[in-house]
Amino acid sequence: MKVSFERIIPSEKSSFRTLHNNSPICEFKWEYHYHPEIELVCVISGNGTRHVGYHKSNYTNGDLVLIGSNIPHSGFGLNSTDPHEEIVLQFREEILQFPQQEVEARSIKNLLELSKYGIHFHHKIKKLMLPKLKLMLESEGYKRYLLLLEILFELSKCKDYDLLNKEIMPYTIISKNKTRLENIFTYVEHHYDKEINIEDVAKLANLTLPAFCNFFKKATQITFTEFVNRYRINKACLLMAQDKSISECSYSCGFNNVTYFNRMFKKYTEKTPSEFIKNYSHNKVSV
Repeated sequence: MKVSFERIIPSEKSSFRTLHNNSPICEFKWEYHYHPEIELVCVISGNGTRHVGYHKSNYTNGDLVLIGSNIPHSGFGLNSTDPHEEIVLQFREEILQFPQQEVEARSIKNLLELSKYGIHFHHKIKKLMLPKLKLMLESEGYKRYLLLLEILFELSKCKDYDLLNKEIMPYTIISKNKTRLENIFTYVEHHYDKEINIEDVAKLANLTLPAFCNFFKKATQITFTEFVNRYRINKACLLMAQDKSISECSYSCGFNNVTYFNRMFKKYTEKTPSEFIKNYSHNKVSV
């Protein structure tokens, strides 16, 4: 799992970047990355994994998320299946110039402050914003810029959202420890389906066990054990979406005890595995 800095180049004759991704997902690298630009991601339909800052969870039936400047995140095609279509806006805060006394300026500024936690907007907001986002693809110059302001203003007034993180992840933690974190993430990626010995991972990071535990908690805000459990549960969700049985998902993701798997699943998803399968099947039919 790579952790990289991405250089964003604005679209031609524009102060910000507008992307329309509808190619097969195999053509993209959905790796963990960061950039100074604020990013609005609208997945038009389908399912996948959202990984923003410390937060990692699955989405179904599309998604709409606003990600603050320099907040590490993965591409939303991560773990998705074709067809995958999304509209992405990437812009720097300095292009948004307002007179200080404007109420609109304050509400948008508050929205951008909240975006540092990652803002997940509810489905009805995504549905409401989609026509304007599609119009953005057809517009140019000042019309495209005015549409950006309209979208941000409407989002700043809505209340139907959740913050993905309780704390802001400083990108400096990722950038300063890039290689070490990449090695740890990649190890978990390759061994999540087996028993993982934390002492082996500490040696991989070239740290003593206590130093490794302190480093990992400081860098991710969770313990290494919790990280592994979350990763395994995320993988289990993807297997359930492929109609695998609960016990099969449990053992395929490194859990040797189905009862413990059920308990961890409920802890991290707030649903039992049975409830998740029922809910996913319902959303799949809706799509």
